[in-house]
Amino acid sequence: MKKTKTASPWKWIPSLYIAEGIPYCAVNTLPVLFYCEMGISIPEITAWTGLLSLPWMIRPFWSPFVDIFSTKRKWTLAMQLLMTMCMLAIALCLPSSFFFASTLSVFACMAFFSATHDIAADGFYMLALTEKQQADFVGIRSTFYKVATVVGQGGLTLLAGWLESRGMQPSGSWAIVFYCLTAVFFCIWLWHTQTLPRLTDDHSLGVTTTSGIVRDFYMTFVSFFKKKYIISALVFMLLFRLPEAMCGKMVAIFMKTPLEEGGLGLSLTEIGFANGTVGVIALLIGGILGGVAIGKGGLKKWLWPMALSLALPCVVYCLLAIRPTIDFILICVAVGFEQFGYGFGLTALMMYMIYFARGESETSHYAFCIAFSMAGIMLPGMAAGWIFEKIGTFGIDGFSHGNDFEVYFWFVMLCCLTTFAACWIAGPSIRKITEQQ
Repeated sequence: MKKTKTASPWKWIPSLYIAEGIPYCAVNTLPVLFYCEMGISIPEITAWTGLLSLPWMIRPFWSPFVDIFSTKRKWTLAMQLLMTMCMLAIALCLPSSFFFASTLSVFACMAFFSATHDIAADGFYMLALTEKQQADFVGIRSTFYKVATVVGQGGLTLLAGWLESRGMQPSGSWAIVFYCLTAVFFCIWLWHTQTLPRLTDDHSLGVTTTSGIVRDFYMTFVSFFKKKYIISALVFMLLFRLPEAMCGKMVAIFMKTPLEEGGLGLSLTEIGFANGTVGVIALLIGGILGGVAIGKGGLKKWLWPMALSLALPCVVYCLLAIRPTIDFILICVAVGFEQFGYGFGLTALMMYMIYFARGESETSHYAFCIAFSMAGIMLPGMAAGWIFEKIGTFGIDGFSHGNDFEVYFWFVMLCCLTTFAACWIAGPSIRKITEQQ
């Protein structure tokens, strides 16, 4: 058993996973909203904010170097302090005339620091706890990560909306949001300087092992592509979530766009509650029930029901685009239904990746699986705004009645076919893999 100098993991695990969740939301969710408010075009928003996900996608490629240089505790604390500085820089840049380029640059740095923080924090969690403690606290870390998601997607958006409802300009309201984030993260960093345990086995491997680790990483990477069923696995990981990738950032833009332009015309406060509270809670419940279903019936039984659950609920956005409504309760029900289906359906992909990664170099292979699944979200999501803009040039007035969002969300429904095609292609490998477990 590993010895630490702190009495209980309860002192640092909840705050550590809040520190993982909030920056991810701050980078991947909030910019869409305030760039939309501040007049940036939809193609630019989806392309540039989509690119911000890249550090989380490629983090397996630099994760070995976290082991080589310094300790995981020092990495964790350093990244938290750097993210605090990034939040302050964003708050200072927002009111400027060059806010778009400057904030994007800072967000890119913050994304890299956050992805590195996740590597170090997760590694520290495994070092600091025994296997039994890791099992005991896995639900706690997930819960507080979800709490951070509710705060990041819901609470911060609600705060910005409340400030704007009192006459403040978007640049000023969002600057205050990031000043608040700066203060909170600085407190988290201070807290962790005192509570993160100092572990005797938390040490660097030393720079002399760099070439060896790079060589081992290369061999692990090559062995991943030599795994049986690799082609069907890559197809499944890249295409299974395509409808969600195409919805992604466009849903927030659809909600923010005025009614007369085909959107729902929601305020920031309403978006924060619908997406950041109702949506996240429904996503969590769907994920829990998905895990229970697979635990009882297995992936082979639940693959197609989960594919349908992930893809088909996107139709709610088609219906809202056809008949835009000001009924906020109805919008919340639609968002909750879609996010519940997404959470339930996503379980199939997560379970498949666990099965596929098993064997030699299991941890690294699972990280590669996560990277490819994130690529399946990031790359189509970057093109979503461009596709939406091109849809507006098709002139299908008889179909869309002049509403580009309606045509776009019907296009999303067509993307559901790729989810079903991915299941059909990967089906034989899924049957074989699950039979071997």
